[in-house]
Amino acid sequence: MFTADEEIGSPSGRPQIEAAARGARAVLNTEPGRVSGNVVTARKGGASFRIAVTGRAAHSGVAHADGASAIEALARKIQRLHGLTDYASGITTNVGVIKGGNNHNTVAPWAEAELDLRFVTLEQHARLIAEIEAIVTAEDVPGTSATLTAKSVFLPLEEQHSAELFTLYRAAAKRIGFAVEGEFTGGCADSGFTAALGVPTLCGLGPVGSKAHTDEEFCRLDTLVPRTQALAATICDLP
Repeated sequence: MFTADEEIGSPSGRPQIEAAARGARAVLNTEPGRVSGNVVTARKGGASFRIAVTGRAAHSGVAHADGASAIEALARKIQRLHGLTDYASGITTNVGVIKGGNNHNTVAPWAEAELDLRFVTLEQHARLIAEIEAIVTAEDVPGTSATLTAKSVFLPLEEQHSAELFTLYRAAAKRIGFAVEGEFTGGCADSGFTAALGVPTLCGLGPVGSKAHTDEEFCRLDTLVPRTQALAATICDLP
């Protein structure tokens, strides 16, 4: 199966991927192999959100007390959202875009932000969504309100869904003549959708490459044939 919208969260591709995966013996995803030569046995999940805060405009010199600053409310939320980051658990939050206000002498009637969330397990995902919603909807500044809109979501590839399939792939690679290990990555992919369905899933089976999303992105052509052979052999070895 080929899809074309993974980079924007697979809004159209996800239903097709999940439909094809249900009842499948395995899912083998040809995301690029790691620069180490390894395949991907676990991935973080991720989600992106838009936060919109509404305040009340007022002249900042004449009637400051009559206003309700959406920017101040957003700033307080950002601190609490970033406080959810837990490196030991693999959780990160990042507000990467903010904007708001009309001019310097008006209490800001609006503000917006874009939030990126990364997590390792489905349990973390459910818990963090609830915590983020509570932070965003809290009235940090009297007279302000806020909404949270999900833009995209990728589910994690947890290692228990790749372990048996990786054993098959590693044996196939050894027969063909190269060694490979499993690797964890913080990047997201469609493989998380199929793993979440309980379908055995292995990722990063494409040719080795690196520096994605840059003008230095590359693929090692010498890895294309042996990794294709290992992929085909794994399919043939499926129980």
